[in-house]
Amino acid sequence: MIFHVSIAAVEPRRVAGVLAELWGGTAAPFPPVSDDGWIVFADDDRGSAIEVYPEGVVLREVDGDADAVGIKLPGIGLTSTHIAIATVLDHADVMRIALREGWPAKYRKRGGVFGVIELWIEGSVLVEVMTAEMQAEYRAGMSSANWLQMLASMRMAA
Repeated sequence: MIFHVSIAAVEPRRVAGVLAELWGGTAAPFPPVSDDGWIVFADDDRGSAIEVYPEGVVLREVDGDADAVGIKLPGIGLTSTHIAIATVLDHADVMRIALREGWPAKYRKRGGVFGVIELWIEGSVLVEVMTAEMQAEYRAGMSSANWLQMLASMRMAA
């Protein structure tokens, strides 16, 4: 189970607010890593959260008995990091939020198994948003057994 993840954003506060809206959760400042960091809580029973750091802030190990620290490097914009999140909103509501924010969004079917709304935060970070129907598809189709079966049908070993 994943309890929290972090993503980068040009406008961390704005991005955190939108993610909180999608989750029906809460956004708050997150100063441990950077002065402009934010955290979004899903307000669920698992403590699910997304930390939103300013673009260019990276985590770095610290020697000895100390927590990792955030340091600022030049931002690069795009990333392979992405997340899939559940939402209580429907498809139309998610698309309205994307339009309001000026962020690209479209419906996609992943491997013919489950649907997602590709929401491109600030046009550069992919968040796959799943409505209740999409979440049911995901739970029904996404498993190691199904994945291995697909690989076998493609004649690929795990």
